[in-house]
Amino acid sequence: ARSKTREARARGITPLPISPLPLSSPVYRRRSQMSHRKFERPRHGSLGFLPRKRASRHRGKVKSFPKDDRSKAPHLTAFLAYKAGMTHILRDVDKPGSKAHKKEVVEAVTVLEAPPMVVVGMVGYVETAKGLRALTTVWAEHLNDEVKRRFYKNWYRSKKKAFTNYVKKYADGQKDINAELERIKQYCQCVRVLAHTQIRKIKVGQKKAHLMEIQVNGGDLAAKVDFAAQMFEKQVPVDAVFAKDEMCDVIGVTKGHGYEGVTTRWGCSRLPRKTHRGLRKVACIGAWHPAKVQYSVPRAGQNGYHHRTEMNKKIYKIGKGAEENNATTEFDLTEKSINPVGGFPHYGLVREDYLLLKGCVVGPRKRVVTLRKPLFEQTQRNAVEEVTLKFIDTSSKFGHGRFQTLEEKDKFMGMRKKASI
Repeated sequence: ARSKTREARARGITPLPISPLPLSSPVYRRRSQMSHRKFERPRHGSLGFLPRKRASRHRGKVKSFPKDDRSKAPHLTAFLAYKAGMTHILRDVDKPGSKAHKKEVVEAVTVLEAPPMVVVGMVGYVETAKGLRALTTVWAEHLNDEVKRRFYKNWYRSKKKAFTNYVKKYADGQKDINAELERIKQYCQCVRVLAHTQIRKIKVGQKKAHLMEIQVNGGDLAAKVDFAAQMFEKQVPVDAVFAKDEMCDVIGVTKGHGYEGVTTRWGCSRLPRKTHRGLRKVACIGAWHPAKVQYSVPRAGQNGYHHRTEMNKKIYKIGKGAEENNATTEFDLTEKSINPVGGFPHYGLVREDYLLLKGCVVGPRKRVVTLRKPLFEQTQRNAVEEVTLKFIDTSSKFGHGRFQTLEEKDKFMGMRKKASI
């Protein structure tokens, strides 16, 4: 056979392969590679979220702000809101080519209450080889008690002396303050404002405001500093940061579930019914060697209360708390507010500005969540689609709600025992 192959090559004829099998066949696989398995078996649970432990902070931390574009005007890039509950909406889909195009769809939405935030300071950062380093912090002259509570463990026992010495810098024509602002303009490359929520405007059982740094993007550094300084002690509404049909990222801490086993925590299969010493377990936690339990083996432990970032959630509506009928649409002219009949369970009534976000949001009710502008410009069809809401459901969320308003319920049910008392 070899001599015939040599003769064929000498004549310029390409000989046919001796074996009809392709080179990708397991026959040609090196012995060091693993053999095939009969059934596919992906692992349970992602290792990308290790370690699954309780979050070190209650408020979601922005670990990356969007990249600065100096061609735009100075603007803020994040906001804080409180989760009130969920409802559903009805809208027409505008997606040519889709089967749902020009058809009505019902989608779940989350209601976030977002009272205006108050800017109380500014931080200037210098870029170093190891990352950003805070150069200086400038505070406003007047601070509310709700943000001063953030600097105390026990407010009512304290002497409440915070910032009493700092205020003296504003006495002599604020020379020291202006000098610090000039330092920021001269040396810094990044400016962030210190803003806090007005937690007394909502009923979440807390008096201590949440304080966070929000990066200022757009414009040169001097414009950023001037923009931040003129916002001191002023309220910033949510529609000054976000707009309808815009995408945003949601950062928060998930609902805690305590210590749980492998079946719930990792999604492992239950063992057969007759298994000795329990069946909600991992059958084998490893080989004899290596003589240790590997990190990738599912184990029981903390489940929930993890820090998570969910990207690209669409804002369906930004409602104003000052408007009485802030859930009325062009198609549904019923005079009603966003609050369902009986209020949101375990939350109450939404009286301030609110956002409707598509889908769910991490955390339980009353949990503070951080909304951040998307890290990249969104050009997908979902992101650029204009959403027109036809109906927002305000029936009771406690049981099977039938009525959109109390007036509608009274009209249908007539005089009831409770009303006659």
